[in-house]
Amino acid sequence: MSESRTRFYLDKRNGKIMGVCAGIADYFGWDVTLVRIGFALGMIAGGGSTLLAYLAIGWIANQKPSALYEEAPERVEFWRDVRVAPRRTLRDVNAQFRDADRRLRDLEFHLTSESRQLADEIERLR
Repeated sequence: MSESRTRFYLDKRNGKIMGVCAGIADYFGWDVTLVRIGFALGMIAGGGSTLLAYLAIGWIANQKPSALYEEAPERVEFWRDVRVAPRRTLRDVNAQFRDADRRLRDLEFHLTSESRQLADEIERLR
């Protein structure tokens, strides 16, 4: 089965107990220490419900596939942005494609225009 980069996974390599806090931090792009502090505060304020939620997530969620640990940091950041803000990511990718298309058209126009042929002939005469 192919691993999905947009799913929530337990991050056991970076986790302390079951990898739930590390998985949440990885999924949303947050600092894992802040997630752990939030969990501890939730334990104090919410009693045992936070612990039950933690155990349920740890039991239900899948472990992060090892192939996802070996990705380049740029790819990890891209897929995190896709998870957190898919519309913004799509807008940014479309803008990059439009910019590349514009630059390619400018280059193509420069190479095929009459002035380019004239410039090449002048260069040959020198």
